[in-house]
Amino acid sequence: MSFPRRCGMIALVAFAAVFVGRVARCESPAIADGPFKAEVESLRQYECPDWFRDAKFGIWAHWGPQSVPMEGDWYAKHMYVQGHPQYEHHLSQYGHPSQQGYKDIIPLWKAEKWDPDRLMSLYKKAGAKYFVSMGSHHDNFYLWNSQLHKWNAVNMGPKRDVVGEWQKAAKKYGLRFGVSEHLGASFTWFQTSHGSDKDGSRAGVPYDGADPKFQDLYHFPAEKGDTGWYSSNPKWQQQWFERIKELVDNYQPDLLYTDGGVPFGNEVGAGLIAHLYNRNASLHNGKVDVVYTCKQKSEGRWVEDLERGVMPRINPHPWQTDTSIGDWFYNKHWQFRPVSWNIHMLVDIVSKNGNLLLNVVQRPDGSLDPEVEEALSQMAEWIAVHGEAIYETRPWLVYGEGGVRYQGGHFKEDFNYGPSDIRFTTKGPTLYAIALGWPEDGQLQIRSLAEGAGQISSVKVLGYAGEVAWRQTPEGLQVTVPKEKVSPHTCALKITGQDLKPVPIPEVVTVVAPDAKGNYTLKPDDASLHGEQVKIENRGGQPNIGFWDIAAENVSWTIRVDKAGEYGLSMTYATPNSGVEIVGEAGGESLTCKLDATGGWEDFRVVDIGKVNIKNAGNVVVTLRPRDASSWKPINVRLAQLSAK
Repeated sequence: MSFPRRCGMIALVAFAAVFVGRVARCESPAIADGPFKAEVESLRQYECPDWFRDAKFGIWAHWGPQSVPMEGDWYAKHMYVQGHPQYEHHLSQYGHPSQQGYKDIIPLWKAEKWDPDRLMSLYKKAGAKYFVSMGSHHDNFYLWNSQLHKWNAVNMGPKRDVVGEWQKAAKKYGLRFGVSEHLGASFTWFQTSHGSDKDGSRAGVPYDGADPKFQDLYHFPAEKGDTGWYSSNPKWQQQWFERIKELVDNYQPDLLYTDGGVPFGNEVGAGLIAHLYNRNASLHNGKVDVVYTCKQKSEGRWVEDLERGVMPRINPHPWQTDTSIGDWFYNKHWQFRPVSWNIHMLVDIVSKNGNLLLNVVQRPDGSLDPEVEEALSQMAEWIAVHGEAIYETRPWLVYGEGGVRYQGGHFKEDFNYGPSDIRFTTKGPTLYAIALGWPEDGQLQIRSLAEGAGQISSVKVLGYAGEVAWRQTPEGLQVTVPKEKVSPHTCALKITGQDLKPVPIPEVVTVVAPDAKGNYTLKPDDASLHGEQVKIENRGGQPNIGFWDIAAENVSWTIRVDKAGEYGLSMTYATPNSGVEIVGEAGGESLTCKLDATGGWEDFRVVDIGKVNIKNAGNVVVTLRPRDASSWKPINVRLAQLSAK
């Protein structure tokens, strides 16, 4: 489903090729009668149901035959790419893909320990209000009881109706039920199975996907030039519509997710959405109670989904982030996300009018690793105390405050939050302020609620029965929180008052002071980021400045110089790119340094940029910027340092 970090945005360009205007068309599909037509503009009548806006948190089972090798996402594609790690794994474990292909992985998916009832009970306790089952990934294997496609989980593999059993369990525990479809991209995505090795002893020997006997799984060969995320072939477009329509009609889900934009434009993709809305309305006295979500701006026509990313601000339309505690499919090489990350993502997303759909990674046999079950238990403990600040809430006038800055978008989900990062939600007259960490000094300041923000009448800490001391000052609402932490992840306040409106917050520039030796350590959290793309992320358990993809952007620090003189300027960076030229500026001097590749985004190395002469004491700005667009390639920066000479 997902894309590597740096090519993700390139791949998203392909998502955009789903709008009206394709030359190739299939026959107009038959859709259920109702007010919605097979036109994107017709979908503007849609109103997102309150159940989704109130739910806030869903859990996803991104699970299927590709879990079997335990090598992560996109296995069915990359096992046919000579030299790819998944190809090498397949070769060593199962054999050459000309003989032992993906069709031979499918029978190995037995799901022998899968207990949907037990898992659903865990997910409900952890706070999920809706659950999403995978319907089909790009591997063209269906997890529902399809009468149109023999390659499905009832006929093969576990020989169980995975979608149906998940749905039954969700209904039993009172969760809304959704299903995800990734079929639209399958037709071009799976074309690697028709190839062959380029060199070696089996060069030119076709992979098993080229065998006509298996074209119902691997698809027929694509026409030359048909390489987009969505195929331009009318036959495949019609097939997609018929099969997803079968899924919708047979299971009547509360939510349908598409991995991409609206597939194939008006007559096909918009037609399927119209059918979903009309069919659902006919079952609910004319009111649409279903959600369609995809990776295309909605303007209210559906729910926009961001893969592994967040919105930079409050979106007036409900939206959703889909992400995972690890890789999308089980990957024995990946570590799982900490519970704090799950909670901080949820709080931030909800403050901006969004929902979090979190993939809980299952083993091939359907079970969960012990650390995953422990994480769900910890999530349940947090939700039991803080759920009132999440469920059935709506955004305040601002989403929050703090030092973490957003550009927003897909594949941007690693942030170095702390207690000074506050997120707001509202429920009726109540305002919730959730700090993304517990202040170690026992003092929580909310600058948005300084004097002038309205009259506050009460402040309580969720999960704490006692009273807390608080006062409004010109600097902010000052709250003394309990010494014993309610949660290591957050500190949530329940605030009541009259006419509460956020006061404007001036940008605070951190001034870095020298250490005892007169040296300066310039950390990401103290930097000023200048641009729309560059941001602070987390790499290797530490913050760094990343997504520095645009040469017009730069970063800077303000330092307090007590003693003028010569300083050595250095930087700790990581990049797979070579020949990058960066300029360091301080005290009116500029130095240019060429950077070598370090081997990867988490392989950090120190480089000496050179010496600068700072002639005057006082506040001085230190800047790192690309030399020019022609030499610039993205880098990550963990630290910059100025050392007294």
